Amino acid sequence: MAFKFLQRFRSWNLTVKPLCFPTSVAYLSRHTGTHGKVLCPVCLWTRSSRCMLRQGCQRYRYDCQSMSLSTTWDPLYLTGGSVCLHADASDRFRLTNQQSATLDDEGFVEQLGHCSSSRHVFKLLLSLQTMSDMMAASALQRIAELERDANALKDPAVLDHDVLKALCFQFEQDSKRLTDTGLVRALHACTQLLVDPWSTLMIRLVSESQERLDRGAMAIKDLCVLAQALLALEGPDCAMLKPVIEQIQGHKMTEWSLENLTQVYSMLQAGVGVGGRYQNLLNSMNTYTISVASSLSPSSISQILNSLVVLNQTQAIPLVIMLCKHTVKHVSRFSDGELVHVLEALMHFGHSDQYFVDALEKHVPKNTFTMEAEAVTKVLQYCGRRLILSKAIFDAVAESFVYRADSYSTSQIARQIMPFGKLGYLPPNAGELFCKVEGILQTRFSQFQPRTLLNLLHCCTLIERFPVNFVAKVFNPYFLQQLEAWGNGLDKILLSQLTQLFMTVKLECPFYKGPNLLPKYRVKSFLTPGRSLETPVDILLYNRVKAGLIDLLGARAYFASRVLTPYCYTLDVEIKLDEEGYVLPASHHEIIYRRIALCIDGHKRFCANTHHLLGKEVIKQRHLKLLGYDVVQIPFYDFDKLWDRAEIVEYLHKKIFPHSYRLSW
Repeated sequence: MAFKFLQRFRSWNLTVKPLCFPTSVAYLSRHTGTHGKVLCPVCLWTRSSRCMLRQGCQRYRYDCQSMSLSTTWDPLYLTGGSVCLHADASDRFRLTNQQSATLDDEGFVEQLGHCSSSRHVFKLLLSLQTMSDMMAASALQRIAELERDANALKDPAVLDHDVLKALCFQFEQDSKRLTDTGLVRALHACTQLLVDPWSTLMIRLVSESQERLDRGAMAIKDLCVLAQALLALEGPDCAMLKPVIEQIQGHKMTEWSLENLTQVYSMLQAGVGVGGRYQNLLNSMNTYTISVASSLSPSSISQILNSLVVLNQTQAIPLVIMLCKHTVKHVSRFSDGELVHVLEALMHFGHSDQYFVDALEKHVPKNTFTMEAEAVTKVLQYCGRRLILSKAIFDAVAESFVYRADSYSTSQIARQIMPFGKLGYLPPNAGELFCKVEGILQTRFSQFQPRTLLNLLHCCTLIERFPVNFVAKVFNPYFLQQLEAWGNGLDKILLSQLTQLFMTVKLECPFYKGPNLLPKYRVKSFLTPGRSLETPVDILLYNRVKAGLIDLLGARAYFASRVLTPYCYTLDVEIKLDEEGYVLPASHHEIIYRRIALCIDGHKRFCANTHHLLGKEVIKQRHLKLLGYDVVQIPFYDFDKLWDRAEIVEYLHKKIFPHSYRLSW
């Protein structure tokens, strides 16, 4: 079946008449129910024994004899304009029973992809002699992609274009002659174009879809498209969705193609499976996908991972790990959008793989100047979230940032810079990088959201890049009110960031003369449950160090643990000394000549698989030194080598008292 285009359509004159249903439908629609209400026209049009639209029969206010295609507002389906499909549309595209030998659906779809506006699509359609129903449905879909903007159309007048009305008219008149694929794709495209669901076109497409669904012969790919169209029409409670899913489940999963598997995941992600619906089907798919993961294409892996995120399949970690294993060989083949989905999934499920990181290190540095901004941002965001310090990636991104940052959004700018502070890393071009950041802040300060701006400035201080020129604006009461009004108010982490920013200015920028942070915005401790500006001490490592300190000092009373200082920081261990260097009891609070702060740094205080301290630990030790403490670092990678009791005592003595002779107790 094909659509034949009549080239001389411009010479035709259209007579616009009020929209009405076909005679048979109009006659049926005048029948009333037992209570004298107008019956659902969808139920009357189809030969199905049940209502296809669960909410359809409840809409008695619509009278088919006076129904029009003007804009309607519905919480489940928002229409953005009107489209004349029946009496005022001419026969511009005619059905023929012959397939043209020159038809090329794939080539046509490729040409559609190059169209940057609806006008270009219409021009392409006018250049064709014949087209299949698949080509026509693809054209509608492309117009929807170009014109759809959230829940409305950018230009509702596009629905009144002559070519579009001619296409819709042909779909309406010959719905029974369409292929299954052409039918469901046309229906889905119309839902994306926000065509009135009570128009003659939509009623005929839905009713024909119901009849073919009842026959039980539709392919999985068509069932998936139909489900997405029904979801757009009626939401997840649409009565027609249940038989669609039942027919999908009726096909043996082992007989599904890999394309079918991806399509079903996409369908469930679109909303059909949200809220725990059809979890049994998802569980079966998750298990089956593990066995075929090695055969999936890059686009399929990306799509499935994205679906697992949207559907929050936290129990599918084995599948995530398996898919991540196979992403390694596809990193260079992913499109930027696909790579973004992969990285989002790995962040969502908290998984990282060294081989995947190695593949990123080969791919990203060569493409940072050509990759989409969001893809570059996600790579750095992933490294920051998983505490992965890849100098190859960070150096390449820092270099490209200097040249490309002007075209980035404020969110992308902040998300690219924040990992540098979080991981405590300064790239070779740090001077140029932060000059660029300062220039952007000067010109686009007001464009940053308050929380985003605070996160950015705070991360800069972690690596000794002090935003003195902007601190006064942050401490301004107006900005603090904006910060409090944005989101869920001022939570503990925001107040901690403000307090640490204030401390940094006071300790490291004595020349700052701007306003101070009001006391009500300051916290007493940076160590809080969950997200915190300090990392809690590793208990196992602490217990080993504590035993060694008791042997070294002679008693537990000579050191204190988990000491909250007046400066918000919590010390893992504090040792007090008098003027002559003798150790004082921990309970002594009078004249104290020296204070030694032991930082017992476990694995979580370092970047993954490195000996590089995180930014928040670096600033803590830096501030403690400025506050007069003698900071002694006891890292896990040194202490893990010591198992003999005598070796531990000797190590602690050299670290804490490097210039004194050790007495034997």
